[in-house]
This record gives sequence, C-alpha cells and structure tokens, in this order.
Amino acid sequence: MTTKARWGDASTLLAKAGVQEDTSYYGRFTAPDEKAALTACMRVQAAWAANDADAFAEVFTDNGSLLMQDNQLVSREEIREYMAQGFAGGLKGARVKGWPVEVTFLSEDVAMVVTEGGIIMAGDTDIASENLIRATWVIVRQPDGQVRLVSHQSSPIKG
Repeated sequence: MTTKARWGDASTLLAKAGVQEDTSYYGRFTAPDEKAALTACMRVQAAWAANDADAFAEVFTDNGSLLMQDNQLVSREEIREYMAQGFAGGLKGARVKGWPVEVTFLSEDVAMVVTEGGIIMAGDTDIASENLIRATWVIVRQPDGQVRLVSHQSSPIKG
C-alpha cells in the first residue's frame, strides 16, 4: 500500500528553494513525508555552503528560534542578522555537514528531526572533533505547503 505524501515532494520543495537535492542525505529516512521534512535541513546546509544569511533565515518561520552556542535568537530577523555577522566574520567560508539519525512526526504538520554533524571551518575538509554537534529540529508544514523550521538547537558532542 502506498501512502500519499502530505508534506509534498522533496525534489519539488528543494527545487522551489533553489537547492540541489542530495539523495544520499536521507539515509534510511526515505518515506515521502520524511524526505519532505528533511528538506529544511538540506536548505540550511545549502545556505551555509553559500554563506547566505538570507537563505538561512528564510528556512525559519517568522517567530523561529535558533539556539547557537550561547545565543538564543527568537525571530527570523534576529537569525538573519546573527548569521550575516557570522558569515562576514568568524564563519566566513564555513559550511555544515550533517545527517539525520531520527525523524519523528509529532502531528500531521509537525516533525522533530535529530541530526549529527557539525561545522567545517574554512580551509578544513572535515568536521573537527571540537565542532561535532547533535541538533534537534522542530519542522512544520505550513498551510501554504512550505516546510519551515520553528526551532533548531544544537549541542556539542564531547568524547
């Protein structure tokens, strides 16, 4: 029995955002709704790769929340400003790489994703051990069909 995707087609969602789909990113999460939810994560990775604060912020809802290090940002505009400063400063040329370890649907319109990965600083080819993180993403499907982040929180992985 085939289940109809409620969250939309991942390839279409990414194309609308101008992001090339990386089918290897999905790992074991290949159900249509799982893939659609994970497009938020791929859009964030693409924004980092381009050092594009606008594209990064656009993944979030207007009242989105981002906890990055000790900085709690509570709106799309705060997120945009913070990332613009970072991409112009210490994060210039940095990118992130991650992969999903859990995708759970909390309701028809809300997914929680856990990823592992981290920041690859400019000039590095891989994630340095001190930059490894585990992140929790709360992703929503909005009435207009857009997939956006409500909340993203990352914590360092030690050990």
